[in-house]
Amino acid sequence: MPARRGSLIFIGLVVLPFIAVACSDTDSANAVGSGAAGRGDNAAGTSASAGDSGEAGSGGAADDLPGVSGPADAAVNEFHHPLGKDSDHGRDVFRDETFGNEGYWTRVLRLPQGLQGTGLTTLQALSLGINFDIDAVPASLRSKIIAEAKTDLSASKAPLLHDPPTFMALLEANAVVGLPARNVKALNGTLDIDDSNVFAGESVGMSCAFCHSITDGSVLSTPHGGGIGKRADGRANHDLNFGATVALGEGTRSYYPTLALDLVGNGHQSVSRKGAGVALISKAATEKEVDAFLNDPALYPIGMFDDTPDGDCAPMHNAPMFRADLAAPWGSDGSITQLQNFSNLVYTALLDPTDLTTDGGRRFLSERGGAAGVELVDNYVAILADMAIPVGGANGYPFVARPSKPDVTIGLPAGAKVEDTLIGIRVDDTALFDMNTYLSSLPAPAGVKTDPAAIARGRQIFRAQCTSCHNDDQSRFVPTNIVPFNDSVEFFENAPKRPALFPGYKGAFVADRSAARLAPVRNAPGIYDDKMVIVEASNRNQPRGNSMPLLLDLARKPTFLHDDSASSLDNLLDQARGEKAPHPFFVDGVKQRRDVAAFLESLDTNQL
Repeated sequence: MPARRGSLIFIGLVVLPFIAVACSDTDSANAVGSGAAGRGDNAAGTSASAGDSGEAGSGGAADDLPGVSGPADAAVNEFHHPLGKDSDHGRDVFRDETFGNEGYWTRVLRLPQGLQGTGLTTLQALSLGINFDIDAVPASLRSKIIAEAKTDLSASKAPLLHDPPTFMALLEANAVVGLPARNVKALNGTLDIDDSNVFAGESVGMSCAFCHSITDGSVLSTPHGGGIGKRADGRANHDLNFGATVALGEGTRSYYPTLALDLVGNGHQSVSRKGAGVALISKAATEKEVDAFLNDPALYPIGMFDDTPDGDCAPMHNAPMFRADLAAPWGSDGSITQLQNFSNLVYTALLDPTDLTTDGGRRFLSERGGAAGVELVDNYVAILADMAIPVGGANGYPFVARPSKPDVTIGLPAGAKVEDTLIGIRVDDTALFDMNTYLSSLPAPAGVKTDPAAIARGRQIFRAQCTSCHNDDQSRFVPTNIVPFNDSVEFFENAPKRPALFPGYKGAFVADRSAARLAPVRNAPGIYDDKMVIVEASNRNQPRGNSMPLLLDLARKPTFLHDDSASSLDNLLDQARGEKAPHPFFVDGVKQRRDVAAFLESLDTNQL
């Protein structure tokens, strides 16, 4: 792969750390170091109590089993997020809150118009990994759809599932998980959109649930696709084809900031998953070119979502959002310490990228990306103008940042080190704190425990090789330190000593960001570290590397590491991947790897 030069920006927005597995050498199990304390949040809210998150039991605590139970320096979780008082409200926020982003998805990207114009059916939506909440299906359709789901799904036996107006009626009824509808007057299978004021007519936005919720498939479960049934919130949607879904919109050029961009400011060397400078989208790209990019599984794989609008396209695998009290910091790069601040950035920059055009958005992109960041925003404004999207007013962008919205505050301090308002915008704290409460309350799925003997053997191997980074007992909080790629990265001394997470990382200097008190931009030698070209935790004096994951719900996960570069747990733990590969921590022997996989797939939050 060609050497990678400075691409852009941003902060990671996957709402929980990526699911991966890291094993390490036993002689590092008791290593110590001084991790920099993460910045808390001063907004009002009740601090999360330790509860069953393991605060009372330190990592590395002695027990009657051989090996070590967890890192010796992981005794305290310093990043408890504040909790709200209304979990039911938090559930509604997670499922349906948009804070006005229907302005972007309906007026700018025109996703619902595209869904309607292409004649998308319910079965076609299921093939994209989209889920349907059976409890929200109108009573007039519910029994019929349940009956059709029991057939061979042919057009003659399942006419409603093949009928585009039925899909649109389900969309209007808020039965499509993660795509909440607004101002619906009648479930007539046709959206009544007011282009003169998108907030006056029917519209569709996007919520957290689109990527981070599924259903139980109790009515219909499609292989490698979505399902119809009761909601299972917090579960990562491993089958969602986000790129192909967005490509159905009529204005996908407006998704510009999250694509791999051809920018003068970084020498035309932005990163896509095909390499530096390959498959780049220019300022003048057509809708057809953008759609082709989003539909290319090599550029935008299924189950992944690009959480960094940075001029690169480095999608990360969708992550779980259950038991949020056990995980911190936030994002695989670990650059944000508080979940509500992370969620705020998702609402104000990712689910509506037009917010990046505000003064605060410009400041943040300039600090993170320098000249290339400024160029990205200028190009984006020109693209929106070419699409005839007005600036300001009831129907003009930026939408979430409109001063007329009482639950959004704009013009706040902004910048790469202002965690709670990175781009100068804050949505309602009550909603954010209540969602913290709901996500913390969601139970982790039960582990698979069909072979107790294999699980016991796997745990012994895990305790011998993997617990300098991970706890073996997932009822305890995830160790909070960043694991650096290797000792060549900036701020390495601020992380506890760990075996190198990515020995092959040798990022070459591209651009200085000392004025913003950030680590310099460095090129990336592989896909695994695409996100860390500019996105890393130096905003809180931590090194380039990864935060540690929840080791939960792994039996359902099809691929491993946040970039999907390991095809299975066996592949992840197989030394055939190479000593220079990311996460080069291996288990000798096929049977031994199967035992470790059995242990990992058995994990849940029941105390071991």
